[in-house]
Amino acid sequence: MTTPQHTALKEYYGRVLASSKDLKTNACCTDPAVMPGFINTIIKQIDPEITERFYGCGSPIPPALGGCHVLDLGCGSGRDSYILANLVGEHGSVVGIDMTDEQLAVAKRHVSKTMRRFGFKHTNVEFRSGYIEDLHSAGIADESIDVVISNCVINLSPDKEAVFQEIFRVLKPGGELLFADVFAHQRIPDNLKYDPVLMGECLAGALYIEDFRRLLARLGCKDYRLVNARPVTVANADIEAQIGYIGFQSLTVRAFKLGNLEDICEDYGQVAVYHGTISQHPHSFQLDDHHRFNTNKPMLVCGNTAAMVQDTRYASHFKVHGNRQVHYGPFACGRDNQATTTGCC
Repeated sequence: MTTPQHTALKEYYGRVLASSKDLKTNACCTDPAVMPGFINTIIKQIDPEITERFYGCGSPIPPALGGCHVLDLGCGSGRDSYILANLVGEHGSVVGIDMTDEQLAVAKRHVSKTMRRFGFKHTNVEFRSGYIEDLHSAGIADESIDVVISNCVINLSPDKEAVFQEIFRVLKPGGELLFADVFAHQRIPDNLKYDPVLMGECLAGALYIEDFRRLLARLGCKDYRLVNARPVTVANADIEAQIGYIGFQSLTVRAFKLGNLEDICEDYGQVAVYHGTISQHPHSFQLDDHHRFNTNKPMLVCGNTAAMVQDTRYASHFKVHGNRQVHYGPFACGRDNQATTTGCC
């Protein structure tokens, strides 16, 4: 399983980088301002050694996690895994998987202390050594996971199709994938793909967004949603000169393991109402970059969106009126029904 890319990345994240201050670009950095206040409160309970050695480009922490079984791919020093452990509670569980021994050592040595800070009597988080392309070897069974998250790690994989295959294998029906990662505006040329610094800085392996769309479609995921986006500005003159005019974005993407999604948004006359019952989200729930459900306000939705809030763990927080018995044609959403960056309704 170990490839030359894996070896180079283990060296970069295990020995070259001692903290986030050693990064040469801002691609693997998260602006604290994008973190919700309640998450920042949890972070304050996490040891600085963990937060200083954490490298991520977003905040892929979904709501409604109580009692869930969550998998954190490429957990690194464990910051997001510990946030998740706090949110799932003692009736839930979190597994963090990483291939870098030095990072895992940081994550593991703070387990007992962090559980005490959270006020937990039982440990609900564990860290395992493994590759995100082979979750079976890490002991993750079929359809055993409610939520998979990843923070700026999938771009590092030399076999991204295997990663997503594994994700959909281990997710339960209706399970959710939420991940933040660096994407490229075009395919990365071969002469840059294996540069160890560009790999470690999350640029060389960035997926071209259209290839990502095609990859998920091959795996049966016909509709994913963009939650938010920000430009990656690199902020290193030498690396900017090396990559030339290639543009990068940090995207947070949400997808579900649902078998009834269609490849465009279809209109069945359905209406969804959010009850305002998700903790920390009493006034609205943001499904994606164009679906903000205000509490108790009916919203017309396509069949895919209806399934995302009706056939997942969010179901108890929504009421969907209507079904798919009558079809009215493509959803009149004002977007190109062949949109390539997200669902269109």
